[in-house]
Amino acid sequence: MKSVVLSFLFLFSTLASAGVFQETSGEALRGLPVQADGRVKPFDSFAREMLELVYGKQKYEKRDAYEIILTWMLAPQTWQSKELFEVRNFDVLTRLGLDTQKRYYKGDELFSGAKFSELRAELASKRETKEKLTPYFQALQRLENQYFVFSEIATGRMIRVLPPKEGDAWISVADMQPGPAQEKFLELTKSFISLIGGMAEGRAESEMAAAKTDLDQKVLAFQELARAENPEKYANDTKIDVESFYNRFHPFKWSYIFYLLGAVIVLFSWITSKHGAMTPAWVFLFLGFGLHTIGFAIRSYLMDRAPVTNMYETVVWVAWGSIVFGGILEKIYKFKFIIMAGALIAAFGMIIADTAPVVLDPSLQPLEPVLRSNYWLTIHVMTITVSYAAFFLAFALGDIGLIYFLKGEAQNKDKIKAIVMSIYRAIQIGVVFLAPGIILGGIWADYSWGRFWGWDPKETWALIALLGYLAVIHGRLVGWVREFGMVACGVLTFSLVIMAWYGVNFVLGAGLHSYGFGAGGVEYVTGFVVAHLLLVVYTAVVRNARLKDVKA
Repeated sequence: MKSVVLSFLFLFSTLASAGVFQETSGEALRGLPVQADGRVKPFDSFAREMLELVYGKQKYEKRDAYEIILTWMLAPQTWQSKELFEVRNFDVLTRLGLDTQKRYYKGDELFSGAKFSELRAELASKRETKEKLTPYFQALQRLENQYFVFSEIATGRMIRVLPPKEGDAWISVADMQPGPAQEKFLELTKSFISLIGGMAEGRAESEMAAAKTDLDQKVLAFQELARAENPEKYANDTKIDVESFYNRFHPFKWSYIFYLLGAVIVLFSWITSKHGAMTPAWVFLFLGFGLHTIGFAIRSYLMDRAPVTNMYETVVWVAWGSIVFGGILEKIYKFKFIIMAGALIAAFGMIIADTAPVVLDPSLQPLEPVLRSNYWLTIHVMTITVSYAAFFLAFALGDIGLIYFLKGEAQNKDKIKAIVMSIYRAIQIGVVFLAPGIILGGIWADYSWGRFWGWDPKETWALIALLGYLAVIHGRLVGWVREFGMVACGVLTFSLVIMAWYGVNFVLGAGLHSYGFGAGGVEYVTGFVVAHLLLVVYTAVVRNARLKDVKA
């Protein structure tokens, strides 16, 4: 325990010395409050989200998003001629008559001709049918959103920085009336241009330091004036600072780095039987878990709710649950491979969440009206999704079991037996959470929609997943499912969870759970499921061949 505490202290002292916990000179603009997507957020968050939508990344040529977004408004014509817009769909590019081998395109070549208007009309007609959009129309919808976002930022209509004296909608830069606020913001932009110009020209450090200080002062002067307009509507300074810190620190990225390091050391300890290696492994895993929890707590604080209302947040939550369940089972059985499986799942989930922003939206968004009962949100959604963590753990353990069956069933009999028992325990944990989660979901449905059960696709697939795992448990109890069957079921039955968790929202796109619908990643998820199905089949074929040879 002492080593874990010392590791935490070392980590945070290192981050503090690196300036993670405070903004550096010239970066006060990051924390400028703006209103967007129904909430007040730092300009840094707004800029990251907008640049990610248009460009697919949170930086452009190593420049931070908040710098890029402001220059869109100050020099939009310059950006129209840059390859800024990310388009990947082959059919969309073909319809626009563009080179399909590229990833980024200029605004002039995408939006200036009549072809883009024709595609927008086609998209509008498709929307009228209210059918689920195909990947082609999803890509077209993203392109339309990119055009809208860039255009609105370029005109200043989307950058809302001044709270109104009355009402809720903040005043955008374009709608500011002549007066002190407009003058202060103009001074801010002039100072920003001077700083950017100095960087481009490579001016002396003393000049740049003065320019950075001047920009910070201009930002603070505008914030003071904006707060005076309507103090009650203006942002909570603490939340703005915390969100800016969250953006810079990125705790989830640090967490999966530590998870991977811990998993590698556990694997080394398991293979070599060097038990002393488990101490540093636990240190890394505790660090990863601590940062994971901190990131989760920050999101909860910023949004005043449990962060499990979209696919990104549930992936992060499931990753957290997998390391918790893996740690609990490891402390009981001390098999080593259990915590390794939990760490690998946690790392895998966090990496997917971090590298697929187009599919898994990491932005902090206000709740849909149907979700605004925090009690039911916390009880139902967190219960049912944490069950997926236990089933995911059983899945990973099943993969490890398949590897040992391929290596040789006879010589790895003890390890296979331990793996089978671990899978069984993980499935039991999952069922214990999934069953009440479904029941509580029915209570929530009655509260929100006026009926307990309606065979909605999300409800139905959650029930199918529960019945599937109950069948495995009962099959094991009566002796129908033995060692290989348990390992295979641990892998195959997880496809039911994937369908309930991902498939209903991203493939079917039907039902009352529309607030969770999304698009993208179907080919990767399908490949993941098929690959594991083939692994089970291959292992079964190899095992049967070996059994025949033994009998012969």
